[in-house]
Amino acid sequence: MSKNHWNHWWPLLAVLGSVTSLGVGTSLAKQLFPVVGAQGTSALCVGFAALILVCVWRPWRWPLDRRQAWSLLRFGVALGGMNLMFYMALRSIPFGLAVAIEFSGPLAVAIYHSRRPVDFVWLALAVAGLALILPVGLGGGATLVLSPVGIACAVGAAICWALYILLGQRLDHVPSGQAVSLGLACAALVVVPFGVAEAGARLLAPGVLLFGLMVAAISSALPYTLEMLALRRLPPATFGIALATEPAVAAFMGMLLLNEHLTPLQWLAIACIMGAAMGSAMTRPGARSTSPEAAAAPAGQGMEA
Repeated sequence: MSKNHWNHWWPLLAVLGSVTSLGVGTSLAKQLFPVVGAQGTSALCVGFAALILVCVWRPWRWPLDRRQAWSLLRFGVALGGMNLMFYMALRSIPFGLAVAIEFSGPLAVAIYHSRRPVDFVWLALAVAGLALILPVGLGGGATLVLSPVGIACAVGAAICWALYILLGQRLDHVPSGQAVSLGLACAALVVVPFGVAEAGARLLAPGVLLFGLMVAAISSALPYTLEMLALRRLPPATFGIALATEPAVAAFMGMLLLNEHLTPLQWLAIACIMGAAMGSAMTRPGARSTSPEAAAAPAGQGMEA
């Protein structure tokens, strides 16, 4: 493969690697549920991810004014809520379906801010996909019955992801490394008390701490690094299409690592939501631009730690 050909493909491979790493890391994190619960797992993952990224980015190098600090705090609260609600959803619904429901958050933000005629097509496709997931118990024995609490948590994660994007757009004057590292630190302040309340001293077991550190590195530090490397080298449409594979990758990882098998209708639901996300990315204004500003604004990366 020539050097130019490699330079063309490696950013796309980096995004796909990020999605895969996130899927593997989250699947491994679910192994901690019997030991420290969903809240304890979220506390470990977010806490260690914050430590890793603070050490990598050293955010104290850039001063913050009061307005930026307040914006970062709200951004971190949304990020913490997204992680906590997502892990709580995983207690009772399959990984792939939780990710598919969560994707409705950034998709809603993209469609709301555009509101072009073609966006109603993507909206209809997304609604069709969600309709195949959300009706609890519909379809008798052919359909996997989903927990209302799990669905509510996944919807809560979607709302928090939408807020994460909207609040993140107000951090345009904050360096991205500082934003994500301090944002995760604020998220840890939200999530860790819930983890301590549920798991207590079990969080401090050496084996649990070591496993939590490994999961945080795989599900947060590595994916974020790969996305940052790719983001400025890919048009937003290409980045968005690659990122939209996340529900399918999550469903596959859930099947491979967690023995979570979906019905054909649920795979169809995931395909509909992925199609809506990809279509929205392809038809977004400025989707072919490769400028950093155009690429950064619509990204809406998942940040489950």
